Amino acid sequence: MTYTDVAHSESFRRLLRKKKRFLLPMSLFFLAFYFTLPIMTSYSKVLNEPALGPVSWAWLFASAQFIMTWTLCMIYSRKAAKFDEMVEEIKAEIAERGKAPQKGRKTS
Repeated sequence: MTYTDVAHSESFRRLLRKKKRFLLPMSLFFLAFYFTLPIMTSYSKVLNEPALGPVSWAWLFASAQFIMTWTLCMIYSRKAAKFDEMVEEIKAEIAERGKAPQKGRKTS
């Protein structure tokens, strides 16, 4: 079985669809959240206002970025484990197909 056969299989395409459905929104959220701080601090004074005593909204937002990064890492790690299970299923499927005689090929 060639890579092309694997890439055209329904199980492999399902894996790619699920990964894309997960990774694209997560990446867009991360980029939007990450770039909001420098954009807001450069072009507005909103984040300079005090939030909790002398601590400004900019400091709270910057701290939230660390929390967001760790949270996204944990979510991705859990989801990646599910993707790995799907990969193992695809590998088992390929191994099973490799054992069966293929059309048009001689078996010795």
